Amino acid sequence: MASFTRLAALVAFLSSSANLVAGVATSGSGTTTRYWDCCKPSCAWSMAGLTSPVKTCDIKNQPLANGVTAQSGCNGGTSFMCADQSPWAINDNLAYGFAAVTASNPTCCTCYKLTFTSTSIKGKTMIVQATNTGNDVSGTQFDLAIPGGGFGQFDGCSKEWGATSAVWGAQYGGPNSNTCSSFPSALQPGCGFRWGWMQGQSNPTYVYLSLPSLSPSSHNTR
Repeated sequence: MASFTRLAALVAFLSSSANLVAGVATSGSGTTTRYWDCCKPSCAWSMAGLTSPVKTCDIKNQPLANGVTAQSGCNGGTSFMCADQSPWAINDNLAYGFAAVTASNPTCCTCYKLTFTSTSIKGKTMIVQATNTGNDVSGTQFDLAIPGGGFGQFDGCSKEWGATSAVWGAQYGGPNSNTCSSFPSALQPGCGFRWGWMQGQSNPTYVYLSLPSLSPSSHNTR
């Protein structure tokens, strides 16, 4: 399974990615949003083309051995989103993370290079892997997985972490200020990413390039 821990190799790859994937990669532009619903990701189910679906965790944030078949905690089951699917920064200009893409054209486990084109983070780059889908996500949208990003249509976080919905802020978008210290400790670093690396910016625009050479048929890990 490919791993995002081999950072030096990935940074070298990014510097020449346009040439490596010429004629194969897709590109475009759009607007990001954010979410963190704690539900089992769509790409955690068994499906054609995936050798290893996205891992899931139990209510104690421990990996599930039967994660592929376990029902989502948002539908009465035992399978939840793992805390380590939070984003993280490599430096001031490069970060890694995960995102939900449109359910109408799911691209599970595909990696994308997002270059932000607006707000104070204009010019920064984020490499994301598609680990979830949403019927409320458009074809020109990446819904970034960020703790405190708002639980959206489903609130699995209150069940997984034993916290009331008030902790998570607005249903869409989450808190409007840095309240990460009130979050479960495992989610605090990912929550802080929004206020640190992303400088508290909401829904910045981007241009993207898919990265076939970085996209395994399995879930990347940190």
